[in-house]
Order: sequence, then structure tokens, then C-alpha cells
Amino acid sequence: MFQGSFTALITPFKDGAVDEAAFQAFVEWQIDQGSHGLVPCGTTGESPTLTHEEHNRVVDLCIEAAGGRVPVIAGTGSNSTDEAIALTKHAKKAGADAALVVTPYYNKPTQRGLYEHYKAIRDAADIPIIIYNIPGRSVVNMTTETMSDLAELSGIVGVKDATADLARISATRLLLGSNFVQLSGDDATALAAMVYGAHGCISVTANVAPHMCAQFQEACLKGDYASALAYHDRLMPLHTSLFLETSPSPVKYAVSVMGMCSEDLRLPMVGVSEETKDRIRASMTFIGVLV
Repeated sequence: MFQGSFTALITPFKDGAVDEAAFQAFVEWQIDQGSHGLVPCGTTGESPTLTHEEHNRVVDLCIEAAGGRVPVIAGTGSNSTDEAIALTKHAKKAGADAALVVTPYYNKPTQRGLYEHYKAIRDAADIPIIIYNIPGRSVVNMTTETMSDLAELSGIVGVKDATADLARISATRLLLGSNFVQLSGDDATALAAMVYGAHGCISVTANVAPHMCAQFQEACLKGDYASALAYHDRLMPLHTSLFLETSPSPVKYAVSVMGMCSEDLRLPMVGVSEETKDRIRASMTFIGVLV
């Protein structure tokens, strides 16, 4: 089962290209800091602006650097089913432990369309698939009933839920059972999600504070919610500051402040304002990752 703190990895750029050395060094640091798993090529990794070749290369680099020490869940989603199949097949061939497949954005498929999309990917690629439900970006919301239908297919093993709708955690667990993996996709509500029965979090904040995010998750998994709340209270200002502007611009800035990558983004993403920078630095200082 996938559980704990999974970092939704940024993709460092340098001179317009993927900074491969910085990325693999960042993966190594994440593992050293205690992250329980890694997610390359998600939204936080600026996957919409990666070419297919870059996308596959970043997945390869992550798996290579991780060396089997922690699970790698590769982002392989697309609003084109054929494209998602190709990316998912590559993830399988590269040795990823699972594929994270976002609900098709912009197309606005029906629930039947969502079912057929995921079934086609599952049929084409023999790798565990985690549904990524994020209606705020994709404009479609998979119902728990559709998810339950998909879970009857072997290989559809879980969901990254970025709805921040905590009732869905309970509804999904009651409908699909406790073995269906539920990973929060929203740092600010991850504590509540864990109380409701989630198994972990695919975290943006873990790019900046991986050790503390891992400790937070470990406390939750032990049922030590007093300690988990203490970690949550310390992390909350950082959770907030990293979403003052559209992610991943704030988190890319935060990691650059730590000297691990450049602040470079790809259009249409742009750097954050000076006011946001000040608040990010203040939140990083508050938890001790910046002095």
C-alpha cells in the first residue's frame, strides 16, 4: 500500500532545459529527509509544459535516482487517452511503482467517458493506477460511484483527492473499503483527511519541508493526532504561503531560496510577486528551514 508523505516534485529548469543534475540531487535530498515516496511529472512538476521526451526523461531520472529506496508514482495523465496510454506505458517500462492519472481536463467528459478513459489506460498498461481527482483544475469531478466501478478493475488501486471535500474520504472508504488507497492532494486539509481515513498525502509543501511532512504523516499513521496537530500548526503558514499564487510558482521560488534550483518557470507560469516572496520566506523561517 502507498502511504505517508509523497512529494509532488518540482522540475528544475536551467537555460530553458530540464536541469537534470539539480533534479536528481533534489530527489536524493528528499529521500535523505525521509520522504516516503516521490511523484514526478505532476502539476507541481510543470508537466503541462514538458515535451513528451522531457516528461519521460524526468520519470527516468527520478526512478534512477530513487534506486528502489522509495516508491515512485509517475504522473502520466493527459486529456488525450492515447497520450496518457503512451506516458503510462513508458512509466511501466521505466520501473515506476504506479501511475498517477489526472481526470481529463478541458474535454469535460461524462462519468461514462471518465470510466472508459481509465479502463483503456488500465487495459493497455500493466501498472497500478491512482486516479487524480482535481476538479479545480480539470473542471470534471469523478463521482464516488464511478470510482467504485473503476475499483472493480484490477490495477485501479487508489485516488489522489484534491477536492478538499473531507466527506468524500469517508464516503469513498465506506463504498470502496479501507484497502483502496486514498491520498490527500491538499496540504492544508491533510490532517483532517488522515483522521477521516486517508493513507497519506501527495504534498507540495514536502518540496520545502520534507522531513517535517514525513514526521507529520508518521504521527498520523500511528494515530498520534496530538503530535500530528502540532506539526500541522507549524506547517500551516507554509501551506498557506505556497498557494498565495498559482502553484507551482510559489514552491519553485521557495526551493530556489534554499539553493537547490533556479527560480526558472515556463510560460504561462511566471514568478511570484515581492509580497508573496516575503510571506514565503517568513513561513520558511517560522519552521526553521530558512535562517
